[in-house]
Amino acid sequence: MYKKFLSQTAIYGLTGIIGRLLNYLLTPFYTGIFLPDEYGGISVFYAYAALLNVIYTHGMETTYFRFIAKEKDKNGNDLETKNGKPYNFSLSSVMFTSLILSCLMWIFAEPIATFLEYPNNAQFVKWFAGIIAVDAIVSIPYARLRAEGKAMKFASLRMTVIILTLFLNFFFLYFCKHSAEGTDFLFFQDYAKLIYDPEIGLGYVFLANLIANSSVIPLLWKEFKDFHFTLNWKDFKPMFLYAYPLLFAGIAYSINEVMDRTLLQKWLPDNFYEGKSSMDAVGIYSACYKLSIFITLAVQAFKYGAEPFFFSQASQKNSPKTFATITHFFTIICVLMMLGVSLNVEWIANIFIRNKEYHEGLFIVPILLLANICLGLYYNFSVWFKVSDRTHFGLWISLVGAIITISFNFILIPFLGYFGSAIATFSCYFVMAAMCYLLGRKYQPIPYPILKMILYLGISTTLIFVCLNVEWTGFWQKHLIQNGLLILFLLITILVENRTFKNLKR
Repeated sequence: MYKKFLSQTAIYGLTGIIGRLLNYLLTPFYTGIFLPDEYGGISVFYAYAALLNVIYTHGMETTYFRFIAKEKDKNGNDLETKNGKPYNFSLSSVMFTSLILSCLMWIFAEPIATFLEYPNNAQFVKWFAGIIAVDAIVSIPYARLRAEGKAMKFASLRMTVIILTLFLNFFFLYFCKHSAEGTDFLFFQDYAKLIYDPEIGLGYVFLANLIANSSVIPLLWKEFKDFHFTLNWKDFKPMFLYAYPLLFAGIAYSINEVMDRTLLQKWLPDNFYEGKSSMDAVGIYSACYKLSIFITLAVQAFKYGAEPFFFSQASQKNSPKTFATITHFFTIICVLMMLGVSLNVEWIANIFIRNKEYHEGLFIVPILLLANICLGLYYNFSVWFKVSDRTHFGLWISLVGAIITISFNFILIPFLGYFGSAIATFSCYFVMAAMCYLLGRKYQPIPYPILKMILYLGISTTLIFVCLNVEWTGFWQKHLIQNGLLILFLLITILVENRTFKNLKR
C-alpha cells in the first residue's frame, strides 16, 4: 500500500523536480533580460491567473476524486468505468465555466489591461484568457489519469508542456529577438522580423505559455473521446453541493498564496527601498520566493499522489493510522529540505538568480520555506473534511487565512516591505494548519505524532536561526560547519525514525 503511494508520489515528485528545474532556468533567463519592474509584471499577471484558475475549476478535481470513490461497488470495482458520470459532470462544468469566463475576459480585455497597468497591451489579457481556459479544461483529464494510477502518462504530458514552454521562451525572447535586431542568427532575420515585435516584450512569455499548454489537448484524446457533455441538475446537484465550498475555499487560498505580490505592489510606500519602485520590490520578492521551490515541489508531489490515495483508503479500518504515518514522513522530508536550502541559500541564489540586485531579499527565504511546510501540513490535515463530506470547514479555514493575509500585509508592508509579506504568508499558513488540525481532532480524530512533528520543526528552525546569525570568518568555514550540522541532523533522524522508514516499505 505504502509502496504504491510512494512510487506514484515519487514519479510526480521527480517529474516536478525535473520540470521545475528546467522551468527554473527561466528565472536567470528572465532576470537577465528583464528589469525587476518587468519581471514583477510577469509575477502579478500569474498571481491573478492562479486566482482565476481556482474559479474556472471550482473544486471539480477534488469532487471528481470523492465521487468516483463513492461509486465503488462492494467488490471494489470502480463504477466510474461503467457510467462515467463523475467524469462527464466534472469536465462539463469546467468547460461551461471556462467558455463563459474567457469570453468575458476577451470582451473586457482593454479595461482589464488598464487595471493591471498595461493599457496598451490588451492582447496580454486575451492570451491569459486562453491560458486559463486550457489549464482548467485539461485539469479533469489529468485528474482521471491520477485516479487511474497512470502516473507515467501524467508525468510525460506535464514534461512535454514544460519543455515546449522553455523552447518557445528561448525562441521568441532570444533567437527571434537577436535575429530581428541583426545581432545574431542573421539567416533567419527576415522571418524573425515578422515574428518578433519589441512592443510585445514580456508578452512573449504569455504567448509561449498559451501555445505550450494548448499542445497537450490532442495528446489527451483518449481521455476526451469518451466524454459526453452533460449538466443534468438532478445528477449534478450532489457534486455541486460538495464542490461549492471548495470553490470559495480555493479563492481564499489563492488570496493567501499569490495575492501578497499584488498587495506588495499596491501598498508599498514610494521610495521605501531607495531607488526602487514597488514593482522592483515585487520582482525581488518573487525571485526569492522561487527559492522555496524544493518545499513547493514536495507539497505538489504529495498533493498529486495523496488526494486520490486518501479517497481510495478512506473506508479502510486502518486509514487514520495510514494518514498519520504519511504526514509524519512528509514532515521529516520537508524539514530536511528546509535545512538544506536555508543553510546554503547564498550559493543556491548565485546559481539560480544571476542578477545580484535580487539577492538583497534572500533573508526572507527561510520564512517562506517554513510557510510552505505549514501549507503542506494543511493539505495533510485537510483529509478529514474531504473524506467526511464536510467541505464547508475548508471554506471557513481558508477565509480566516485570507483575512490574515490581507490584514497582515496591510499592517506590515508599510513598515517592513516584502519582509512583512513573508511574515504574513507564514502566519496565514500556520493558522490554517493549526485550525485544520484542531477541528479534525474534534470531528474525525487522526493519531498524528504532533509533538514529534513540532519538535522536528522547532529544532530545525532554531538551527537555521543560529547559523544565519553567527558571524563566520570565511565562506568555506561557514558552509563546512553548516552542512556538517545538516548531515548530523540527517543521521540522527535516520536512527530515530528507523521504524517509520521500515513501515513505509510495506
